[in-house]
Amino acid sequence: MRQTRTRTRRGTQTTMPGTGGGNGAVTRSTLRQQLADALRDEVLGGRLQPGQEFTVKEIAEQYGVSATPVREALVDLSAQGLLDAVQHRGFQVHEYSLDDYRHMVEARILVTDGMFRRLGERKVDPRAAAALAGVRRRGEEARRAATAGDLDILIGYDLRFWRELSILFGNPYLADFLHRLRVQAWVCAVQFLRRVKGPDGLKGRLWASHTDLVDALTRRDAQTAQEIIAAYDAHSLDLVERLAAE
Repeated sequence: MRQTRTRTRRGTQTTMPGTGGGNGAVTRSTLRQQLADALRDEVLGGRLQPGQEFTVKEIAEQYGVSATPVREALVDLSAQGLLDAVQHRGFQVHEYSLDDYRHMVEARILVTDGMFRRLGERKVDPRAAAALAGVRRRGEEARRAATAGDLDILIGYDLRFWRELSILFGNPYLADFLHRLRVQAWVCAVQFLRRVKGPDGLKGRLWASHTDLVDALTRRDAQTAQEIIAAYDAHSLDLVERLAAE
């Protein structure tokens, strides 16, 4: 089985299997997802820039795999709004605007506002309480990364944190919608966030109240939870707008 190396968001390396040998259907499906995840990380990491074009062949050669799972992965990312198909040329990274980001935050507000509104009226599920402890650990990692200004580590933990939280306190359809929206919002935001240079970079400028939100939800304090989320949305939009204006 051929192998190639792909860089993860945390800067470590993982092994990506090739397409030969084993159960072909399972291997191809797994490889398709691995490729989609790796390419999404390239976009989130700013290594694939908005508007940058590439072909299926180029990606297949880069990762040392056949064209079929690459094409499938690129189609998946196009369906998620991260890539655009360019007729007769391949694909390009979707270019989001500042107005797009404003609309994303607005959509996020409309959905999340209702998710926690009736928190105090819901019956406590012991399994949810136990799962919330795991979410808090993700929140601690996200908080540390945000405080340190480590964007690469923050994005991964932040996406996982919000996805798990949405599943616990919403319905799975809304959780999937919000996750896709958050990925798109990060893709849009990183083009502005990565402009920040200097020794301190983004240190102290990123939202870092993940654990405060979990603590409020653990107390079933819906009002505080909503206030924290509102502050998060306002902070995110204000930061991106200020960076876009610089």
